[in-house]
Amino acid sequence: MEGSSEAAAREALSTEKAFEREKLPAWSEQITVRSVVVSTALGLFLSFIVMKLNLTSGIVPSLNMSAGLLAFFLMKTWTSALERCGIFPKPFTRQENTVVQTCVISCSSIAFSGGFGTYILGMSQKIAEGFDEAKTSINVEEPSLGRIIAFLFLVSFVGLFSIVPLRKIMIISYKLTYPSGSATAHLINSFHTPQGAIQAKQQVNILFKSFAGSFLWSLFQWFYSAGPGCGFSSFPTFGLEAYRRRFFFDFSATYVGVGMICPYIINFSLLLGSVVSWGLMWPYIESKRGLWYDEKLPRSSLHGLNGYQIFISIAMIIGDGLFNFLSILVRTSYDMYLKRAKPAEAAAKPFAGVDISERQALSFDDRRRTQVFLKDQIPTSIAAGAYVLLAAISVVAIPHIFRQLKPKHVVWAYVVAPVFAFCNAYGTGLTDWSLSSSYGKLAIFIFGASIGSEDGGVVAGLAACGLMMGIVSTASDLIQDFKTGYLTLTSPRSMFVSQVMGTGLGCIISPVVFWIFYKAYDVGLEEGYPAPYAKIYRGIALLGVNGWNQLPKYCLRFCLAFFLLAIAICALKEVAKTRNWWMQDYIPSALGMAVPFFLGSFFTIDMCVGSIVLYLWSKSDRVRAHTFAPAVASGLICGDGIWSLPSSILSLLNVNPPMCLRVFSADTNYQVEEFLWTLKNPGAT
Repeated sequence: MEGSSEAAAREALSTEKAFEREKLPAWSEQITVRSVVVSTALGLFLSFIVMKLNLTSGIVPSLNMSAGLLAFFLMKTWTSALERCGIFPKPFTRQENTVVQTCVISCSSIAFSGGFGTYILGMSQKIAEGFDEAKTSINVEEPSLGRIIAFLFLVSFVGLFSIVPLRKIMIISYKLTYPSGSATAHLINSFHTPQGAIQAKQQVNILFKSFAGSFLWSLFQWFYSAGPGCGFSSFPTFGLEAYRRRFFFDFSATYVGVGMICPYIINFSLLLGSVVSWGLMWPYIESKRGLWYDEKLPRSSLHGLNGYQIFISIAMIIGDGLFNFLSILVRTSYDMYLKRAKPAEAAAKPFAGVDISERQALSFDDRRRTQVFLKDQIPTSIAAGAYVLLAAISVVAIPHIFRQLKPKHVVWAYVVAPVFAFCNAYGTGLTDWSLSSSYGKLAIFIFGASIGSEDGGVVAGLAACGLMMGIVSTASDLIQDFKTGYLTLTSPRSMFVSQVMGTGLGCIISPVVFWIFYKAYDVGLEEGYPAPYAKIYRGIALLGVNGWNQLPKYCLRFCLAFFLLAIAICALKEVAKTRNWWMQDYIPSALGMAVPFFLGSFFTIDMCVGSIVLYLWSKSDRVRAHTFAPAVASGLICGDGIWSLPSSILSLLNVNPPMCLRVFSADTNYQVEEFLWTLKNPGAT
């Protein structure tokens, strides 16, 4: 009796037992016409959202679960519509769901890793005008749609082939968790059970209600934004003085939704960084105008307040990135040492803290998943040959796209890129934290310093950053998706084909979406889409080619202090996590604190509002909040994000909002009224 109850318990704990009777489709059957059509539509949809986030704050949450949910809804709608018409298509499986999700994410992620808000804009004349140095033609490259597409095609696919031979080591031998990929897989698995399908339908219903509300709110706001400083997005919520210090709630549904997705500590870190910088530091440094820097300098000059803002922010970002890079490198090295020197101890690690019945259930699932994962091989010789071929083409082509990079520079980049790709993919599997931007910043320093300002070191460093980010980012994304496929019994071959298709779509869709934003709005300017990281990346490039001599007075001391502060915060967080201190969840993120140093506080307040909404909802109904909050948040992000498409079209057609909502001080309001009265009564005195 006891043995049968234990067997029943093991049966309940096994995921694959629930799907044991289902026929496993061949890899070619997992990629269908309908999956390609849905992937393209969703890829375009999410690319607009990611691009808008990338060009406003540079903070882009994981959209894997949203993509999985939307893919399930659209594919179910497709099959249901055909069934009503008397056409009975092939059943929609979890494998096809995974293929669509993979294609969509690989497509939309190019909108972030493609560098549209970082290195591509950092090369432009518009961003260069904000700096006093390196504004010559050799250090400036205006964005060109054809050039961007060509460059992305060259660098994005290389990352896929660089990591394919290591997929079995990452997923099966090392049993890396890849938390986001695993969570997405569990979500997809749950959708394709009877109870999960009902819950998914409820989530989709709530997502679309949230989407509609967010879209209509964005449309409503548009009518009142007829000029600079107009509309709800410029409303001085906490007073005009706070508004001048960039403390205001801008009524953005996007960042309220992002705040509901991001952890509480990240939102708190952003707000803390806003208070430290815009509430304390910048007012103090402004009071030293004329003493520390020339008071006649324009606000955008790197030798004035702008220099402190950019380089102190860079110092914190580099401090955080360097610590995490070294931490993951040490952890990776130790983990690999354990697996080779002490295999018994390493093998026990994935199941630490799990009882015996769960181990047996996992063992059954692992056997089934490993069998499928090893079934459809991707030959290593083909992957290696494709990498060498693409690298050879890039060595010839990239110097024609960016004349500042020479063939030898591209060769060196392709030699070290696979090492960085492996380190980043391994680190992502352990921590769920991709450091592709850190590798990109490292490339800026190395290539910029070696080439120098006179030979175009600024553009060369930024282009090398794009090359490195493209390879490293797509490599970690691919292994993350392989983990999702492993947990849903999706063929690695269909996953790879889906990733290739999504990457190809992204290399076309993302540049076109960026071009719409670039032509329709003031991208790179505070009045439009500020793209704060473009200035930061160009600042890093200038630092690489010019050294520290160009910084304003005492700026280097501030940079060093905040660099050490970032390392200290990261170290404290790591120690607290290792020793399981109660305070580990209350230590702020150094990177989160650094972001508003340059951009301001408006989006941090939006995100904190999202946190408050989620906290109150969780207090009143924890189960519903846990189940439906991601759907509400995704709807808020998607509704506001997709409004950017009709808004861009209206702007390109020169259709302007009819009204301007703007708040003045009492004195200014009196002057405006007096002026208007004078216009109405020209003869009066």
